[in-house]
Amino acid sequence: MVDFIDDHKPQYGVEPICRVLPIAPSTYYRAKELEENPEKRSQRSQHDDFYLNEIKRIWKDSKCRYGTRKVWKQLKAEGIHPARCTVERLMRQHGMQGVWRGKGKITTKSRDDQKRADDLVNRNFNAYRPNQLWVADFTYIKTLSGWVYTAFIIDVFARAIVGWKVSDRMNTDMVMAALNQAIADRNHPKDVIHHSDRGVQYLSIRYTDKMADSGVIASVGTTGDSYDNALAETVNGLYKTEVIEYLKQQWRDAYDVELAALEWVDWFNKTRIHSTIGYVSPFEFERRYYDSLNESDKAA
Repeated sequence: MVDFIDDHKPQYGVEPICRVLPIAPSTYYRAKELEENPEKRSQRSQHDDFYLNEIKRIWKDSKCRYGTRKVWKQLKAEGIHPARCTVERLMRQHGMQGVWRGKGKITTKSRDDQKRADDLVNRNFNAYRPNQLWVADFTYIKTLSGWVYTAFIIDVFARAIVGWKVSDRMNTDMVMAALNQAIADRNHPKDVIHHSDRGVQYLSIRYTDKMADSGVIASVGTTGDSYDNALAETVNGLYKTEVIEYLKQQWRDAYDVELAALEWVDWFNKTRIHSTIGYVSPFEFERRYYDSLNESDKAA
């Protein structure tokens, strides 16, 4: 993300980009300071850099076939002795995975034994004001570096994308980043209903606690029923059609997908017309709503 800001700050500036991406300007400047003065980084971070370079070398030498155990064994054979958990952590963080016997499967896990919220939507995807109902979901894209995932949070009233995140890991951190962006960009709204499927990412303790702390009301659909989150599925489909398939390119990695997603979300919210809201853009539809409130206040 820091590299992305570096590439585009001459055109847009750091602060405007940070308002779109889930990163604070202070975080970016701190990362740049540590980049220019690596001696200020923590000892663990410096050790991670060394181990990561060695892990990448061994993993690439194996034609990306080695998993954690074999990479760790090879490091030890060469006289390098990180803890196995360190190798596992760094490989996971940087999307390095060995080959698996048997056919892989893309799935969003759910657990029937987890306590979950009720379905407060019941397939009624209508809202009468902004920040009344959000729907959340994510989709996946195949790249040359492996699977990449994009999470969205959509405000149902105007179909505006209020939070999003691209990641090479299908985990709670990904959906949490989209949620944090939505809460911040919408100025911490209270009593907005957040509807999702039963993916384990959305049922995690961290995610549900964040919603509760922020005054966001959780709603969860039925297991394995895409119709219970149809609006989010529709946005996923538009994203796949208008970005991933339309551009007809070989996606290299998460950064490649993130750049395309950033441009698409900006166009989707500000320019793309939607038939369900009278063939205007989401932001234009919201502007008209707030203008009508102002006119009503003046009349009163």
